[in-house]
Amino acid sequence: MRTLKVNQLNIQGDYPDLEEISAKLDELGEGHSIDNIPWRKFSYAPDIKFNIAYGNMEIYLKYYVKENYILAEKSRTNEMVCEDSCVEFFISPENDGVYYNFEFNCIGTCLVKKGISRAGGQFIDPVVVQKIRRESSLGSTPFIEKKGDFFWEITIAIPMTSFIDHDIQDLKGKRMRANFYKCGDKLTEMHFLVWNKINTKEPDFHRPECFGEIEFI
Repeated sequence: MRTLKVNQLNIQGDYPDLEEISAKLDELGEGHSIDNIPWRKFSYAPDIKFNIAYGNMEIYLKYYVKENYILAEKSRTNEMVCEDSCVEFFISPENDGVYYNFEFNCIGTCLVKKGISRAGGQFIDPVVVQKIRRESSLGSTPFIEKKGDFFWEITIAIPMTSFIDHDIQDLKGKRMRANFYKCGDKLTEMHFLVWNKINTKEPDFHRPECFGEIEFI
């Protein structure tokens, strides 16, 4: 099982500017690789890394993606962004079986659900989702699939209030289970990459038993 220590950023304010967050995340280094391909029939492997940190009121994420195809057709909250060029963060805040899946396409469109399994997932109210701040280097305008040599980044700030079933006041010292993903269900080069390995016959990110561990220090 992969483990990861998550640092608190040296940054002022409860909701600092995303540009400042992005620059601070860059300072953490080249990032952690999302490089496991559990399902070999989907062998295409974009180069994906991420950095993660936290502040007073938010979890901060930044993904760095190199891939040969990009797609961003989804523009409304809780649409199936996994069909586009998509990065994802699944996390279980407590040992109660509940996890949240945060999914973002390459223009920042976001889907969030909570549940104990794929079948039991419930969409989070768009009013809550809209408070998740995100900014992509590709902008926010939808586009059809493009082929080439692309590099894009997305910076994300997830408020603790997004965890609607859990009262999280302070992250410092907490251990949680989580996984990080990259997918593109409707791209020419369909792919499914994971941070902590998943042992299933077919692609399935909704496997909390396969999450790694993150510790907020």
